[in-house]
Amino acid sequence: MTAPATAGAAAPVVSAFGVGKRYGPTVALADVSLTVRPGESHALVGRNGAGKSTLVSILTGLSKSDTGSVEFGGEPAPPLADRDGWRQKVACVYQHSTVIPQLTVAENLFLNRQSGKKFMISWNRLRRQARELLDSWGVDVDVDTLAGELSVEDRQFVEIARALSYGARFIVLDEPTAQLDSQAIERLFDRMRELQASGVTFLFISHHLHEVYEVCEAVTVLRDARHVLTAPVADLGRADLVAAMTGEQGGLSVRDAAERDPLEAGAPEALTVDNLSGDSFSGISFRLRKGEVLGLAGSNASGKHQLAETLYGLREPTEGIIKIDGVPLKPGSVPAALKAGIGCVPRDRHHQGLVLGMSIADNATLSVLDRLGPAGIASPSARGGNARAAIADYGVVAAGPDQPVSDLSGGNQQKVVLARALASDPRVVVLINPTAGVDVKSKEALLAVVDRVRAEGKAVLIVSDELDDLRLGDRVLVLRAGAVVAEHRAGWSDGDLVAEIEGVEIGD
Repeated sequence: MTAPATAGAAAPVVSAFGVGKRYGPTVALADVSLTVRPGESHALVGRNGAGKSTLVSILTGLSKSDTGSVEFGGEPAPPLADRDGWRQKVACVYQHSTVIPQLTVAENLFLNRQSGKKFMISWNRLRRQARELLDSWGVDVDVDTLAGELSVEDRQFVEIARALSYGARFIVLDEPTAQLDSQAIERLFDRMRELQASGVTFLFISHHLHEVYEVCEAVTVLRDARHVLTAPVADLGRADLVAAMTGEQGGLSVRDAAERDPLEAGAPEALTVDNLSGDSFSGISFRLRKGEVLGLAGSNASGKHQLAETLYGLREPTEGIIKIDGVPLKPGSVPAALKAGIGCVPRDRHHQGLVLGMSIADNATLSVLDRLGPAGIASPSARGGNARAAIADYGVVAAGPDQPVSDLSGGNQQKVVLARALASDPRVVVLINPTAGVDVKSKEALLAVVDRVRAEGKAVLIVSDELDDLRLGDRVLVLRAGAVVAEHRAGWSDGDLVAEIEGVEIGD
């Protein structure tokens, strides 16, 4: 992708000058500046808690900075109360969709902007305008489809089209690839390039640094609420980028399973799966031994997530047997899985892993309340003591056990989810996308815990889209179209594994 030729002459699409923001004693941003040029894709990266979300809330008019200023095209940003003015300048497509699932695509596109006379909506005109809008930006979805039935990819395109319909040509993409498989990611990147050629500018936020190098021309790094650097992506090595984010030299430190001693021969089976079939998978069989890490790889359509959720009881299989330490597991029951000794980090921490309105102490002890007090009623001191131990053991950065988990960064929230999964001392640990949406150092900390529990003799199943997560595996099974198509021993190459996942052959 070529940087726009007018980048030096045209006014920046957006400029932030010396922006600062405090929430009580907490400094969320300190003297941060940002310049995004017309037609570029500009990455904003940093560890969780670095200040990215606060800066985005200021750039999109959701909050006001305490110091500094924001300009669009060289003109001051609209007043905070002028929502239409902000919509014409900037829009944000968040990781978690803001479309209303019960409404159609057309209704979502023109919510509160329906055309008609005397308070009556002209539905034919609404559908026609929606179709024209989607066609103009190359979005191929049915305008009468309920938004909740769309794929994650199509929901994102609808949200981008909605933003463009207000006149905004500056789009913030907040972790847009977190829930997409590799093919959908490539389609998103292709659409970004097409939109850039049409004059649209992107601020791209991602924890996947390889995506920054693939799709962005410039990158800005925040660390500890401060601006660290802005540079052309082509001029910044990956190790230097990680060092700017963390303040430390070097890249992600992940212990590859090939570098440790092989599993002892004859280690007993902890998890046995025989001919298991269910939603999106069929005929799956494998063995997982104590002290072993098994990876499950595949696209989002491979059935890997559904398989993992079936093992934990979130889904019921149509046939097959699951055994824990040789004892058959009651299918389709989370309580039965917990009782049998399975701990799980679910796929979506916000909707499945945490109760966001509750404290760290409440969340960290949800799986062991029966052990902390009679009839599952645990005293505040028991819950607090357990949570303080979890905060220390898992390196959760928090004010204390009573802090709401909603106040924590993504990495610290995920540490709380992992602490809860391991609180019951399970025999088998199922981890679904355990490092999704967390920064480099949080990822290292989470994977270090996984390696620790493996060394303690627990059996670990890692289901992930991240190759770094899968490197901990003694073996990696590749699923495609609901079936196991390959098995790779530790020491696999990225190219071989990705080729299996995508179903392509690497030439000699």
